[in-house]
Amino acid sequence: MEGTGHFKVALSLLILSKQYCMSEQNFKNHSRYVPMYHLVAFLAVLFPLVVTVIHLFKTIGDGSGRLHAAAMVSLVFAVLLSLWYGRAFAIKAQDRAIRAEENFRYYIATGKTFDSRLRMGQIIALRFAGDNEFVDLAKKAVDENLSAKQIKMAITNWKADNNRV
Repeated sequence: MEGTGHFKVALSLLILSKQYCMSEQNFKNHSRYVPMYHLVAFLAVLFPLVVTVIHLFKTIGDGSGRLHAAAMVSLVFAVLLSLWYGRAFAIKAQDRAIRAEENFRYYIATGKTFDSRLRMGQIIALRFAGDNEFVDLAKKAVDENLSAKQIKMAITNWKADNNRV
């Protein structure tokens, strides 16, 4: 049966993303890769972008259909921008929620809010720290200006965050 290969690839990508979500989270596997979004969706938009740009350049030479070709390029480009900014805006909203949650967690533990010198990347990394090391690691992050990667590597009691993609 023709086309079953594509179905099998899509099915294996879905299974892969589900298996990834079910594994125990740690420093080595905490970044999440969603194949249907990070690979399939972007390729599905990049292909028509390339084709329409090639078509636009061909129409410039012969003088016919330029307006149509330019409209198609702009439409595909708009879809690509929507895909990109939809992701960027969702991450920004998640960052704000993480900052509020972790600041509240810090307040419960210390009675104070986060040090204003903590950067967003540091706060995002601190969300993986267990309660027993969270406060000390937050202080260390400020005092030693640790990067997000350094903070994550310093965590001994990893607290999984399965909600962020």
